[in-house]
Amino acid sequence: MDKKLKKQLIDIFVRYLILILIALPNLYIFYLVFKPLTLYPIYHLLCFFFDCQLVGSTISVGCFPIEIIDACVAGSAYYLLLILNLSTPNIKLLKRLKMILLAVTSFLALNLIRIFFLSILYIHNSPWFDFVHKTFWYILSLGFVVGIWFAEVKIFKIKEIPFYTDFLFLKKLFN
Repeated sequence: MDKKLKKQLIDIFVRYLILILIALPNLYIFYLVFKPLTLYPIYHLLCFFFDCQLVGSTISVGCFPIEIIDACVAGSAYYLLLILNLSTPNIKLLKRLKMILLAVTSFLALNLIRIFFLSILYIHNSPWFDFVHKTFWYILSLGFVVGIWFAEVKIFKIKEIPFYTDFLFLKKLFN
């Protein structure tokens, strides 16, 4: 086996091993990292406009408790972005790190805006809260991930297709 082929196989193995290892503890690492990165900015943003209290993961604004639960943090969306990134071959390490940083930063920013906007609707007892909340939950969250990935494909000029390019390489290798 030549060096280039061996390097490609090791690359595939390492990328997918990382994805498996990160997923094993039920995405714990994403919630460990992103829960405080979600909770505290929302708390401070709300404090600009309202008198707020923070106890654990609950921000109280008057009689309105806003609990930032794991679903709000959207650890699975961060994982999906990582899956798209790591299942795409032929990306140099520095470029991949930049892509991951851009993806998680973009999603974090969009998620903070989403939670802040929903919090304002909730605090104002808006009749639109449930509709907007469900729309964000079922449609826009996935749209955020897809939009971020497509933006990265364009920005970083990615030509390969997640999973598929690796599959074609392995198929060609074993045929």
